[in-house]
Amino acid sequence: MLRIDNITYNVEGRPLFEGASATIPTGHKVGLVGRNGAGKTTLFRLIRGQLALEGGEISLPTRARIGGVAQEVPSSSTSLIDTVLGADTERAALMAEAEVATDPHRIAEVQARLADIDAWSAEGRASSILRGLGFEPEKQLRPCSDFSGGWRMRVALAGVLFAQPDYLLLDEPTNYLDLEGALWLESYLAKYPHTVIIISHDRGLLNRAVTGILHLDQKKLTYWQGNYDQFARQAAERRAVQAAESKKVEARRAHLQSFVDRFKAKASKAVQAQSRVKMLEKLTPITAPEDAAKVVFSFPEPEELSPPIINMEGVSVGYGGPPVLRKLSLRIDQDDRIALLGRNGEGKSTLSKLLAGKLEPAEGKIARSSKLRIGYFAQHQVDELHLDETPLQHVQRLRPAEHQAKLRARLAGFGLMADQAETVVGRLSGGQKARLSLLLATIDAPHLLILDEPTNHLDIESREALVEALTEYSGAVVLVSHDMHLLGLVADRLWLVKGGAVAPYTEDLEAYRKLLLSSDEEVKAVAKPVEKKKASRDEVLALKAEVRKCEDRLAKLNDMRDKLATKLADPALYEDARKGELETWNKKYAEVMEGLDRAEAMWMTAQEKLEAVG
Repeated sequence: MLRIDNITYNVEGRPLFEGASATIPTGHKVGLVGRNGAGKTTLFRLIRGQLALEGGEISLPTRARIGGVAQEVPSSSTSLIDTVLGADTERAALMAEAEVATDPHRIAEVQARLADIDAWSAEGRASSILRGLGFEPEKQLRPCSDFSGGWRMRVALAGVLFAQPDYLLLDEPTNYLDLEGALWLESYLAKYPHTVIIISHDRGLLNRAVTGILHLDQKKLTYWQGNYDQFARQAAERRAVQAAESKKVEARRAHLQSFVDRFKAKASKAVQAQSRVKMLEKLTPITAPEDAAKVVFSFPEPEELSPPIINMEGVSVGYGGPPVLRKLSLRIDQDDRIALLGRNGEGKSTLSKLLAGKLEPAEGKIARSSKLRIGYFAQHQVDELHLDETPLQHVQRLRPAEHQAKLRARLAGFGLMADQAETVVGRLSGGQKARLSLLLATIDAPHLLILDEPTNHLDIESREALVEALTEYSGAVVLVSHDMHLLGLVADRLWLVKGGAVAPYTEDLEAYRKLLLSSDEEVKAVAKPVEKKKASRDEVLALKAEVRKCEDRLAKLNDMRDKLATKLADPALYEDARKGELETWNKKYAEVMEGLDRAEAMWMTAQEKLEAVG
């Protein structure tokens, strides 16, 4: 088990931990929660040994492996599948040694260890994890350099999941996942065979994937059994008890102090007064828990427009080539709350940009109300803020004629108080930057608010405040989010983006979640019709390289199969005394044959693509 015993640690003179202790039982799935800046990520670094404690001790089982997601997978020419396979460094080293080892005893040790860590089924496991995180088999053969930073972060996550460390530490892993990836991760973590500690503000994940909550508050750690909702109820009850006890103690102190003040000068009461002074000294005040700072979002209210505010008829849209979405006939009214569902790459962001007027339809007709104002928030906008300017300067640029008091009031309406208003954006937290971006997106009181992953970097209190603000908001809302809790509380209509079409989804979110997790064909992306086009020289070279990689993988597996077949041909292996060993080798042979089937299928897919372009 993981023991955190009376630890102390300061950052720039500010104490983050003072005598904090907790015990995490082996195999438990734990959510680490606390306010932004409380020290959650620092605790991870202390557990990993990247920072030195100033007091106390953190102890782990001997030889326990600790794993977490790297900051980013490098942009290399290594394929995704090989990058993930390489993340299990022990397996990679043993596989390399198995190729060259000559000592019989060492060969036996290597093969036994490979069997222990299930090395023979590694490709299947790695491929399954990548698929769950949004990489189809053909993408898994492409080099990491083909993908953006956000997608490479998914590869980094796949790598640490594949390596299966004894202690898996994940810091906001759903920030770079879509809804489908987040739901897959929830399911995977719930079945993970070792200990998991996850920093997350995703209430759905903390309710479905963990069995305990480690709460960091006021420099102390408290471990609570159960999911987040159970923790929230118990913590509220505890706060109520503490508040009541604090009132009792303060009343008792006031009574004693009153006696001392009245009689300390009277000789006849001096002894009693002195006694009361001693009682006061022993009566330690109980600090009532501070109420969570009221977190708010104040969206300006738009005037009402006649319905519909947007109407589409037969609209197709794309990026200059074949349309991504076709024949859209959709209507949005000002009281709509719409969640967009669909796997990554199906066109949710494309539809959002079309609605926002950032993409023009290739065909069909789209009618917008003449007075329609649209607010658009996407995660990339947070990264486009001016790091050397303050939030006040950002708002001032949009409202140059407004008095500073009004500008500051706008910032305060999004939780950016006086200190943050004058702090350059580069020094703000991720949540504060997200708040500023939301303010800039809504400053014109839009009739339609389009939010693409608005909760990234927002803590749980901020997410709840966002739910309240959206519920009270009188404009239309279109939401893309991996946060099921937010979608469930805000959206009253679901649109499924799939196969180039957008249609109402008539079931609820829970049904959609179950269908995704059961890999039901009805919610899998419909294959888009292949449109023949002349491939460029670079594309042909890439396809040829893909075929060569598949052939190399097949050659290695065939070689492994031949070695195992030779081993199984040894008559001595079939003696009664070696029946257990025979069973092990037969299992390895079956796993290699299964790997060969998968590798041949990948080779055939790559070969067909190459043949299709001549």
